[in-house]
Amino acid sequence: MKRLFIDYNPYFVRVALAEEGELVEFGVEHVTARSHVGNIYKGKVENVLSGMKAAFVNVGLPRNGFLYIGDAPDGGSKVSAGDIVMCQVVKEQMGAKGARLTTDISLPGYTLVLLPKGGFRGVSRKIENDVRRAELEELVSSACPQDMGFIVRSAAVKASNDEILHELEALIRIWRHVEEDYMKASPSAVVFREAQLVERTIRDNFSEEVDKIVVNEPFLAERLASRMKGAEVEYYSGVRNIFRHFGLSEQIDKLADRKVAVEGGAYLVIDRTEALTVIDVNTGRFVGGKDLEDTVFKTNLAAADEVARQLRARNISGIVIVDFIDMQQDEHRRAVVERLKEALKKDRLKTSAVSMTGLGLVELTRKRTRLSADTFMLEPCERCEGGFVVSSVHLALKLRDELIDFVTEKDCASVIARVSPAVADCVFKFRIMAREAAELWKGRRVYLIPDPSLGRDEHVIAASNDKVLTLPAEARLVY
Repeated sequence: MKRLFIDYNPYFVRVALAEEGELVEFGVEHVTARSHVGNIYKGKVENVLSGMKAAFVNVGLPRNGFLYIGDAPDGGSKVSAGDIVMCQVVKEQMGAKGARLTTDISLPGYTLVLLPKGGFRGVSRKIENDVRRAELEELVSSACPQDMGFIVRSAAVKASNDEILHELEALIRIWRHVEEDYMKASPSAVVFREAQLVERTIRDNFSEEVDKIVVNEPFLAERLASRMKGAEVEYYSGVRNIFRHFGLSEQIDKLADRKVAVEGGAYLVIDRTEALTVIDVNTGRFVGGKDLEDTVFKTNLAAADEVARQLRARNISGIVIVDFIDMQQDEHRRAVVERLKEALKKDRLKTSAVSMTGLGLVELTRKRTRLSADTFMLEPCERCEGGFVVSSVHLALKLRDELIDFVTEKDCASVIARVSPAVADCVFKFRIMAREAAELWKGRRVYLIPDPSLGRDEHVIAASNDKVLTLPAEARLVY
């Protein structure tokens, strides 16, 4: 059973997709750091490097976006510095690299994707019924303007013809507005913003037969219930955080771990660099039933499943090198690669794996679009070069959840929490506890005291029913 869990507040949204209780996808977004993927801009070409077949385009982001000249109008033959182009972000800016841009605009919906500048017309390969495929292609082709293209998504199987045509009309209207806004906009301005995390997740995952959506915000539950067909929508009204209540918090925390346990006592070590991600497979305490080769083979099979799950859950993308344990038999090497490829088929994003080298290395690539989970859950360590620690944002969210449980259990008038200064700053910067302060903690006093003597992941929580509190000057009332 697939269930989608949404932890919502006005400033911060987390979304988790679980299959049979196991976390398979996770996403985070806050209003001050929205994703740019899918946004459409009126870009200004700053410079062109013909040797690299690339144009660098100012779209108002910290770094100029990167546009392959072959993606530009007329194959890029007429693109030069100072030109104005309509472009869309297809890959988020990462580190020192600017966003990847394209001029092949696409507008995704629930049942289809509109390609307003023309091109491909077809139906998702996930729709295997040839008769229905032909019907859907004919239906949309008859209503879609001749100068536009489209891709019918697999979710269209559950929708009626009227619903599909209604969405097509809506996407065309959006495109007309984009054209109008583009003409009026100044260079480097955004003319269309992609939907926020909740909307994107519902749109992208509903087509994958989500059975149930559970959300902790009543207005959002009502909105989804009126829109979704074929999936049950449940409003979670409990006091505990939704992820904690449904047993997902511990799984989410593990996404920040470098070391990942594999069934049977083996484990993976995941290290990322700017260029690629390396996953090392280790036997650990795993003991096979026959001999060393059998032990290694079984360990690698289990690791293949876990590698695929970690790629999806952490949204690891780009080039990935998996270092499996050396195996002597060719048939074992082939079996492990096939196991990995089979596990990767569950992934929404395009992922490809090649054969295994004699040293047990498998290179694979996963389509890179949005930022990985560890972008939100990890941050560079200030004490070492190249290392990472759990991010202040994630630690602040964990503190919020523990405060909720503490206040519920103690039923006290005041709560005083000593935390690291970085976590305290994060709570107020991103308004992480705004919803709880306005609703759950209304009438109570919750204070944070920055304490430099505490480690980043340490905190001390105390309760008080005193009417008058004596607190240090740096104590801050939570909203």
